[in-house]
Amino acid sequence: MDVVVVGAGHNGLVCAGYLAEAGLQVLVLEARPVIGGNTVTEELTLPGFAHDSCSSAHVLIQSNPLLVDDELGLLSRWGLEYVHTDPAVVLPQANGDTLVIHRDLDATADEIGRWSAPDAAAFRKLIDEWNGALAPVHGRWSSGLPLGDSDNARAYLDLRRRSAWDVIHERFESGAVRDAMLWLSMATIQDPRRPGTGVLPASITAGRLKFGWSTPIGGSGALPAALERLIHARGGAVAAGAPVSRIEVADGRAVAVETTDGRRVRARRAVVTSSHLSQLPDLLSGAGDTDDLQAARDAWRPGLSVFAVHAALRGDLSFGGRPSVAAGLGSARGVVAQLDAFYRGEVDTSDPWLLVVNQTVVDPSRAPEGRGTFKILTIAPWELAGDDSWDQARQGYAEQFVDRVRARAGGLGVGDILAMRAESPRDVAAHNAHNLGGSCHGGEFRLPDGEVIAGWPSYDTSIRGLFLTGSTSHPGGSVSGRPGRNAARAVLSAVGIDPARVMSAK
Repeated sequence: MDVVVVGAGHNGLVCAGYLAEAGLQVLVLEARPVIGGNTVTEELTLPGFAHDSCSSAHVLIQSNPLLVDDELGLLSRWGLEYVHTDPAVVLPQANGDTLVIHRDLDATADEIGRWSAPDAAAFRKLIDEWNGALAPVHGRWSSGLPLGDSDNARAYLDLRRRSAWDVIHERFESGAVRDAMLWLSMATIQDPRRPGTGVLPASITAGRLKFGWSTPIGGSGALPAALERLIHARGGAVAAGAPVSRIEVADGRAVAVETTDGRRVRARRAVVTSSHLSQLPDLLSGAGDTDDLQAARDAWRPGLSVFAVHAALRGDLSFGGRPSVAAGLGSARGVVAQLDAFYRGEVDTSDPWLLVVNQTVVDPSRAPEGRGTFKILTIAPWELAGDDSWDQARQGYAEQFVDRVRARAGGLGVGDILAMRAESPRDVAAHNAHNLGGSCHGGEFRLPDGEVIAGWPSYDTSIRGLFLTGSTSHPGGSVSGRPGRNAARAVLSAVGIDPARVMSAK
């Protein structure tokens, strides 16, 4: 093989797709019996009910040239299809009202104006500033490209250094609007009070305005399935159930990969690994000193771990009489209480950040006719303080989260939940070995100067021919495809193939 890719999460497959499209012979090895990593759709409750076990919205990837320019033909040739919903998300209020984020700037600003005319103007300004000056810089940042020294680049970097909390509270005055903007800013599962999150209020919200709640038809697994079709058509292969036991290094170069059943696959040009960076050094054989990879391992932290509830429903949910694929609950004050409890090892269910997803609203193929699928995602500590264990506590917390949603939604009456599955952070980790510490977004890295970043910034390594991708690589977790595309650019450049053969300069 020219290139062996370790891990068939969506980023490993994106990388492999570009390499195969450029004419390289590629093999992808996946430890699990199914491909997709955290972009997997499975029957978690009852037969016929297809649940996205981790990722649900594919919004960030919509601004990736992979899809914007359909560089690999996933949309035009390989069967990938999205619904870009309106509304993007609804935020039901305690008084029975609903704040609606539309797939339209004017409509959303008018909606915000029902709470505060100054906030409606501030919202327009935030999005106009983003779309006019900052979004192109953000695209280069996401692609790992130099930002230059323009006024826009400096403004973007200044914003990045701030916290989402400060940006929101400086720009908006209404409690309901602040709540909504903070809820949106937590989409990448980062503490919004942390410096480095300042771009999230604008970047996440602009994505929702442009693409709605981007829902893949057939489930989150439709993305890896389309990539697998592409790779096979270009002469490559994807092998599931093939855990990698070691990456062989000789004379400072990655030369082969071994699987746990003893197979050895030679890599003539490169090895690309989406192995978790906290574990990668242990996979290397004959590597000698790898200061860069050891620094990444030592800097990694799990960040915010997650708790999920999956359910099969008698029908679909509604919020204020309105069906919506996604809803958000949790006030700014409640989220602070939840985060503070998280760091104490406790679960605060009084007014937490909750993402509610009911994808059969726009994709009825995921359940038997007339039925629905339902998911709640929130944050919870990896280890509970005191004597409680997650085995004892998870069902009770799941029911409390469902009760929070039931108070603001229709369709969760007696008998409407046909089956339910609760997953604590430890269950999330057991579901996918890459979800260390219960983090399904790759965690974060604390650099020596104290800065925290979501993804390790290098795709090449001190080992020749060894390249990095996956959720622990820049720009981090979520379904963006950026680590995969960025790693492909690094590999192509290293082996002497112009990346422009298969991708733009963006």
